[in-house]
Amino acid sequence: MRAIRMHEYGGPEVLRYEEVALPEPGAGEARVKIEAVGVNYIDIYQRKGQYPDPLPVIPGREAAGVVDAVGPGVSDLAPGARVVYAMHVGSYAEYAIVPVRRLVPIPNAVEVRVAAAAMLQGLTAHYLTHSTYPLQPGDTALIHAAAGGVGLLLVQMAKRRGGRVIGTVSTRQKADLARQAGADEVILYTEVDFETETRRLTNGQGVNVVYDSVGQTTFDKSLNSLAPRGYLALYGQSSGPVPPLNPQVLSAKGSLYLTRPNLMHYTLDRAELLKRAGDLFDWIIAGTLTVRIDATFPLAEAAVAHRCLEERKTAGKVLLIP
Repeated sequence: MRAIRMHEYGGPEVLRYEEVALPEPGAGEARVKIEAVGVNYIDIYQRKGQYPDPLPVIPGREAAGVVDAVGPGVSDLAPGARVVYAMHVGSYAEYAIVPVRRLVPIPNAVEVRVAAAAMLQGLTAHYLTHSTYPLQPGDTALIHAAAGGVGLLLVQMAKRRGGRVIGTVSTRQKADLARQAGADEVILYTEVDFETETRRLTNGQGVNVVYDSVGQTTFDKSLNSLAPRGYLALYGQSSGPVPPLNPQVLSAKGSLYLTRPNLMHYTLDRAELLKRAGDLFDWIIAGTLTVRIDATFPLAEAAVAHRCLEERKTAGKVLLIP
């Protein structure tokens, strides 16, 4: 089969399109013929070595397709089933071996590409708004990168829960997309200081929660944008890792809460995974959750897709097609 492999960490150029042996499923595993691969910022962290894996490695953590074969002991899944998964390494390929417990059946009413686009980022938006800080009617949330893949889903889910949404974006085009998703206010951080503007929009009170995927360049101002006892959910670091923090800072700024959540800890068992994924699919089928696929690239052009994501040229989901 053909796959993208990394023999070293570095820039997009380390993503090599190669011929590799077709893998065989072991006990409790299935082989999935991949039809669409989700590209996520965590793939860039992996490529740079921030989340290291033994090399060489096939990167990627999200894909959808059809079960091609199953290993010993698998009785509840048969070849031909349409499935999607997230948070299992090896998706930048024509086929992948995946533990059956991580596979989610795709409803007939959902297209494979939509499922691939929704899974990792949709599950992330779900746990952030429903579990990490469960938004309540009347809460105000500040969402960074509000026109990104996670951001657009976060905005929609925050509005579903009755929250007021303030989003930050880099361009006027992205501002329009955030508003279309339901954002009440949109801040162009390239033109105004988002901390000052957030304070103005909340009459100096600050927000109840900041959902921050940017990290280094936004962290301090995100803390400063919170109301007393507010929550900072730092779920990414697209601008770089945040330096060490003295916990006393949280006290001085208003007895704040800081968490660095991870999707794996919010899908600890199959029941939790299926519940979150089921909500996503129900909303997609009902037309109340829109998944925006911004761009698709052939699998061989994974490096191009990474450059687009890193250069903030995307608004929505990026897919690779084997």
